[in-house]
Order: sequence, then structure tokens, then C-alpha cells
Amino acid sequence: MSTTLEDLSDQMTGSPRGRPPLTKTGKVLLGITGASFFTVCAVATPFLLPALRKICLPYVPATTQQVQNVMSLLSGSSGKLVDLGSGDGRIVIEAAKLGFRAEGIELNPWLVWYSRLRSLREGTWSNTNFYTRNLWKHDLNSYDRVVVFGVDTMMEQLRDKLAKEMGSRCQVIACRFPFTSCVPEKEVGTGLDTVWLYTKSSMNKI
Repeated sequence: MSTTLEDLSDQMTGSPRGRPPLTKTGKVLLGITGASFFTVCAVATPFLLPALRKICLPYVPATTQQVQNVMSLLSGSSGKLVDLGSGDGRIVIEAAKLGFRAEGIELNPWLVWYSRLRSLREGTWSNTNFYTRNLWKHDLNSYDRVVVFGVDTMMEQLRDKLAKEMGSRCQVIACRFPFTSCVPEKEVGTGLDTVWLYTKSSMNKI
């Protein structure tokens, strides 16, 4: 059997086509690099996917003042509350401290797990629940309070959903962006920290 120049080259280098053989250290580094890449993709994907949706609700943590303004509107009341797009869970946890049975709806599973751990650490585990769900597919008729940190492009569509599903005694607290076609019952704060309170009747368009 004849030997070609490529075969001789392979024999001399110990690897096909002249490539040096991969050392044990090289294999370890390659494995670490590959694992790191897939880990970054797994963590980043839930944060990036909302940007691909027609109506995007990105994760932007609530400020301390925003949380305080929401709690001021919740103070003195109780019942069942839901935070739509609950992010890191701070609104749900603080509401639970006031006595609410509080739930968070969030698309990002990493934030859902973080919220659960945070609630456990804060001692509100028994009064909170966090779900990985699409807020547009979640029925809202069983809640006494609905909180949402929305974006301008989603508010009118959300108003239609709330007007249809919320109970007669339900109140809605909108943060960052109001329902511009509705008249709020109360308004607390200024600028980006402003929160607006709406009832069933005030959710009707102007």
C-alpha cells in the first residue's frame, strides 16, 4: 500500500492533517469554555427573549420610593394580590408583610426562583407564590389587588384585559406608566416613582 505525503505528515505530527494532538489540559480548557458558553446562554436567554416579543415587559427593578408608594396605597387593606411581571419579587414580599396573600407572575424562570429564595429569607414564604407564566394568559378575576410596572405600549391592551376580568371590588395599582384613557382614583409620588390607583369603575375609558 502506497504512503502519501499527507499520511507521512500525519505520522510525524501525531494528528490528522498536521494538527498537533490535543493535550489533557487543552481538553479540560475546551470543556470549561464550552460549559461556560452554554451556561451564559442559559442564563441570558430568559432576559433577552422579552425583547423579541411584540409587547415587551423588561426587567427593571423597582426603586425604594416606588415600593414605598405602592405600599402606601395598599396599607390598611388585605386580601389576594398579584404583581404582573414581578421581577425580583420585592413588591410581592412587601405586600405579604402587610398581610396580603401575594402572588407574582413572571416569564423569567431565574427571577422566579430568585424571588422564592428571597421570600424564604424574608420570612414571607407561607404567604407568597411565584409562577413562571405569561401575564396575558393569566386569569385576574380572583384578585383583590393587581400591581403592574408596565410599559407604555402595553397599557391599553392590559386595561382591556383588566376591565373584562377584574372583580367589582378589585383595585389596580399602575407604576411608571398610567392608563392614559382612564381617570385614577388616587395618585402618589412624582416622576418615574409615581403610582396610580384605579377601581373597576375608573377603568372605563374617558
